[in-house]
Formats: sequence, C-alpha cells, structure tokens
Amino acid sequence: MNFEEAKKETYETRRKRAAKIMRRLKRAYPKAEIALNYGNNIQLLAAVILSAQCTDKKVNEVTEKLFKKYKTVGDFADADIKVFSQEIRSTGFYNSKAKNIISACKMIRKDFGGKLPKTIKEMIKIPGVARKTANVVLGNAYGVVEGIAVDTHVRQFANYCALSFEHDPVKIEQDLMKTISKKEWFNTTYRIIDFNREMRSRASREAAKSKIVLQDICPASPI
Repeated sequence: MNFEEAKKETYETRRKRAAKIMRRLKRAYPKAEIALNYGNNIQLLAAVILSAQCTDKKVNEVTEKLFKKYKTVGDFADADIKVFSQEIRSTGFYNSKAKNIISACKMIRKDFGGKLPKTIKEMIKIPGVARKTANVVLGNAYGVVEGIAVDTHVRQFANYCALSFEHDPVKIEQDLMKTISKKEWFNTTYRIIDFNREMRSRASREAAKSKIVLQDICPASPI
C-alpha cells in the first residue's frame, strides 16, 4: 500500500488497519509508560512542561535535584523566577518554562484549591498547558483519558503509518481518536515513543526489527 491508496481508505478500513498496528505495538512494548520521574501530581505537571523540546533523560537529571526543593503547589507558586529559571536552564527555553510553571501553580492554588483539575477543559486554561500536556498529566495523575497525547514521536508515526495526513497536533489527535479504540488511547503514546526511540538508535534497530514489523501496513514505515 502507498500513500495515495491510504488516502482513499474509508475510516472503517483505517480503523481495522490501526487496530492491527496497535496489536503489534502492544506485543512489542507491553509495559510502555511515561519516562519522566516525579513524586506527585504537581511535580508531574512541572516535568511535562519541562520536557517540551527537551529529552526525558535531561529532564530527569534536572528534576532529581529540583524536586527535592519544590514539592508542593506552593513551593512552585512562590518560587523566585530568576532563581528557578537558572535551576531549569539546561532543559532549554528556561525563561518561558519557568514563567509557565510558576504561573500554572499560582492559578492551580487560586482557582482549583491547590489541586490539579480533572478535565481537559479545565487543564488547558492553565499557563503552559495545551492538549498534549493535559492528556499526559490527566492520564498519569488520575487515569482520566479524554484524548491522545500527540508529541513529535506520535505526529511522525501517525504520518508515516498513514493514520493521519495532518501536521497540526490537534487535527492529528482528532484523526487518531477516530481510528484507534478508546481503550488504547492512553498507552498508544508511550508505545509509539518506545518504537520511535528504538528505530532512531542504530544499536537498537535490529532488536526493534525482530520485535515488530510494520512495513506491510505502514506506507513509509522505517522498517
């Protein structure tokens, strides 16, 4: 199958193909989960914001020390932004990330009684929180799944497996929600991330090939 053929698929056909892809990913990565380290929900939110345009490995290196100092909503909300921005400097875009995390915690303390809200609608009101961040946080904090977290890994996967021909994360998420069973929404993101990471690593590529093959159902699959 090529992309032109894939574009002509009905949603029913695409759903069947997506189900086959998900089954293969599930067999290959049965224990896929978030790679960020955190001790509570507010630290989870901070870690996810820090992970934008940064590797999870680097974020975990930074938060290992950071989260010993900042443990509560109040700790983050009352942080000195100049000090805090330097503490997270190595994650990149540190000024905007510091502003967003501190502002987010101020809002959570003021408008949500110091606790993370439990809906996408409420979460995306928080500074620095778009749908991707909201999906990751809600799923891991509360087991609330209202959508699919679309990061760079998921966007690329959706495109080369012809599950979406869009480039905007929100539109890609809408396509994926139509084609992937809701019971798979939460784990899909982490399985795709694990798959993409293995395929980007030369040392892991052969191992990935032996675990999962997608070239027969993904027009531009890397294997």
